[in-house]
Amino acid sequence: MKDKAERTVIAIERVTKRYGALKAVDAVSLDLAEGEFFALLGPSGCGKTTLLRAVAGFVRPDEGRVLLDGRDMTPLRPNKRPINMMFQSYALFPHMSVAANVAYGLEVEGVDRRETQRRVGEILEMTHLSDFASRKPDQLSGGQRQRVALARALVKRPRVLLLDEPLAALDKKLREQMQLELKRMQEEVGVTFVVVTHDQEEALVMADRMAVLRDGVVQQVGAPRTLYERPANRFVAGFIGKMNVFRGEAADGGLRVSGRLIRGDGDLAPAARPIAAVRPERLRLVDAPPADGDDAENALPGRILDIAYHGQDMNVRLSVEAAEDPVIVRLTADAAEAGDWSPGREVWCCWRREHTRLLADG
Repeated sequence: MKDKAERTVIAIERVTKRYGALKAVDAVSLDLAEGEFFALLGPSGCGKTTLLRAVAGFVRPDEGRVLLDGRDMTPLRPNKRPINMMFQSYALFPHMSVAANVAYGLEVEGVDRRETQRRVGEILEMTHLSDFASRKPDQLSGGQRQRVALARALVKRPRVLLLDEPLAALDKKLREQMQLELKRMQEEVGVTFVVVTHDQEEALVMADRMAVLRDGVVQQVGAPRTLYERPANRFVAGFIGKMNVFRGEAADGGLRVSGRLIRGDGDLAPAARPIAAVRPERLRLVDAPPADGDDAENALPGRILDIAYHGQDMNVRLSVEAAEDPVIVRLTADAAEAGDWSPGREVWCCWRREHTRLLADG
């Protein structure tokens, strides 16, 4: 499962944290591999930040333990763990230069001056900050300040770097640039990164693996592509990206929807209330349904409600009888130009069976 390395650096073993009657983290177990970029993903209040702080040592679990390289870290204070944490605010010293901010942690630890200068120089070059070494934080852009905070954390050479919503303060364009920058730096230094985010796209871009949490419980762990294409349950399917949901009755190994049999991937329990879930980019629009003998596609009739143009693609919303909400079909520019997809038109939405995920509702 661990693509980049097999050696476990952090082992989280049935960690539980309560705040009164609320279980913020509920018996969570995860293994984080050496050199991987791991994301904790979920909505606000799901427990991801509490779990991150438990790894850092700022939160003491009520049950369970956290191991680093096989050693139990649970009783140790944060400053006794070879782990650094980078916060949303960056917490830079405004009166210090970039170089002084980066060097601060080494000086506190008593690293000699020559070694400190060498390591600060290396990390400033790696983070593309060498030309800004003498500047103060208020003379930097948001992305540059973010890199200073990252350099200050990495210069101490932690075994693991924890990042709590590290890009939340940046605008959309800069955030997208820094996603790739963070990934580049993580691969270059080879340190295990654990990032907390509520941004699904951010996790998909950066992470080697990720865990989706809900109400303190891990819902699914795996590579981003696995969670996107093969979600374990309806919550994961709906939380990561957009998903069209069709209701029906279980029949013949599939789902009977509006009189048509929808087949797909997934094991439904006999008592489950089944749904079929399909990503918008997997759908295509046609004038007529596929032939009865065509076993490669599912199809349902619908009526176009409206169209949203996004430049490189176009979202078409359909009214489909068995769908919970208007169905979204994402068409490429070429596909959009190939047909007349005007509002009010009766069409069929079709998709391949391997792109259908059959899930229990709930």
